Amino acid sequence: MTSAQAVPTAANGAAAPRLRRNAVGLTGAVIMSAAIMGPAVSTFFNPQFSTPFSGEATPFVYLVCVIALLIAASGIVEMAREFPSAGAFYTYVTRGLGPRAGFVTGGLIFVAYALLPPAEVGLIGSYLQSTFRAEFDVNIPWWLIGMVPAGLMIFLAFEGIRSSLRTALVLFTIEVCIVLLMAFIVVGNGGHDGLSLHPLSPAASPNGFSGLTTGFVFAALSFVGFEAAATLAAESRDPRRIVPRAVLLSVAGVGLLYVFCIWAEVNGLGAKATNALDGASTPWNDLAATYASWMKWPVIVASVSSMFAVMINSANGIVRILNTMGREGLLPKAFAFIHPRHLTPSHAVLATGAFAIGLALVVGAIAGGLGEPLAGASVYGYLGFLLTLAILPV
Repeated sequence: MTSAQAVPTAANGAAAPRLRRNAVGLTGAVIMSAAIMGPAVSTFFNPQFSTPFSGEATPFVYLVCVIALLIAASGIVEMAREFPSAGAFYTYVTRGLGPRAGFVTGGLIFVAYALLPPAEVGLIGSYLQSTFRAEFDVNIPWWLIGMVPAGLMIFLAFEGIRSSLRTALVLFTIEVCIVLLMAFIVVGNGGHDGLSLHPLSPAASPNGFSGLTTGFVFAALSFVGFEAAATLAAESRDPRRIVPRAVLLSVAGVGLLYVFCIWAEVNGLGAKATNALDGASTPWNDLAATYASWMKWPVIVASVSSMFAVMINSANGIVRILNTMGREGLLPKAFAFIHPRHLTPSHAVLATGAFAIGLALVVGAIAGGLGEPLAGASVYGYLGFLLTLAILPV
């Protein structure tokens, strides 16, 4: 048996624990990529960063973005077939360009994935603190609210990939159903000025081609994490087949959901209101108030569900990358440890959880304190900006 085929052994000669084999099928792999994109939170909060530039043509921008991401995904699909590994981009670059380039890539991926959980801690905490204030006149600090999903994230990651993906599947189903229901309600009511396909035309942009280009950049942020299924290669039943399919299906499925729902949003608001949106706007709250006031709480539930799904799936991705880099000697060997009963990278899980909680608290304290929801929102804004800078070179 060659060294590449040898089974790792522990110091006492017994076979060392490995990540649980054959634990993930196609559905689980799709959910890994689809849920980390956060369909609800991306639909509710991201398009208004594009609309100041692309305006009424934002649905067209998202349609172009889907096509572009499918082309980019085709390259990842080919690499996933050739080099199935939990290291994902880190492995692909290491094999192609050498360990130094791989280490830099692993570091950038760590920043991109590892900043998602603390960013979501801030966003969930801020969103619910504001909601509880408005609805119940109760003020719970955002950081205290954020500790609840952070603790659940650590627990699920420690328990195993099956528990995490089952939870993510439930959350993903809830958020998608609510987003689609709200979109269908808007369409069923005929929108603000009647239904029109004009938002799917580039001519709808109030700022011409430059507006479409800038809007495209912000739209692409809604797809961050689409390659996350690749990190499940060591736990998939047939990674050379399942991972490529999962990446393509998640991009196509979530992308079409974005296009339809944002088209419904633009039709529901009308051209004038759409072109006036900015990053601080909450258009889906406005749509619920206009077309179905009873949808207010389902929209809140879908938002929080989506944020939490992003947390648990990004945590699962980063712990597997850390585990791979620890096993290959580019990080301390402690990260290579696999829990003998749960078969999860438990040391990497604990490190990721501690990092998420600690960073959220530090950034929140610097941004304005631990008592005001604006500080929690700032955690999301600052860390989201940094993780975007990290993912673009990768």
